[in-house]
Amino acid sequence: MIILGLDPGLGTTGWGVIRADGNRLSHVANGQIKTDPSMALPRRLTALYNALIDVIRTERPDGAAVEEVLGNSNAQSTLKLGQARGVVLLAAAGAGLHIGEYHPSTVKKGVVGTGGADKKQIQAMMAVLLPGAKLAGPDAADALAVAITHAHHVASAAALSRRSGIGA
Repeated sequence: MIILGLDPGLGTTGWGVIRADGNRLSHVANGQIKTDPSMALPRRLTALYNALIDVIRTERPDGAAVEEVLGNSNAQSTLKLGQARGVVLLAAAGAGLHIGEYHPSTVKKGVVGTGGADKKQIQAMMAVLLPGAKLAGPDAADALAVAITHAHHVASAAALSRRSGIGA
């Protein structure tokens, strides 16, 4: 299964693609989509959408995983982040992808082992879990972590289904 992980942001949206074969994971690609802060918000959202569609067309994922938004003290920043996340969800859903959504602490705990991990710890674990992957930046590393979290959840659900006879 090819999984597209997405770490939404208006300024920078990270994306990462992995191949999951059971518990075996391999890096396919990663990158960061940056929007120009001098552009009007609708243009930035359109640029983000178009770039995501290009990634989806190029990488042809089977599914996607998106990090949930954490609110912060700046309501305007939270609103813009939510709008970028909406565009990310729209692009993935519009491409017909099944989407998993994960809280940031779930991603951090699943990849690093603690829900309070920082970006440097995430990047260090990407070097361990996806050896040889050249990271485009911290947001791309976060997106790969989201994809890995989704791969683990899908594998666990499949194993549970096999053991319980659900879907058999």
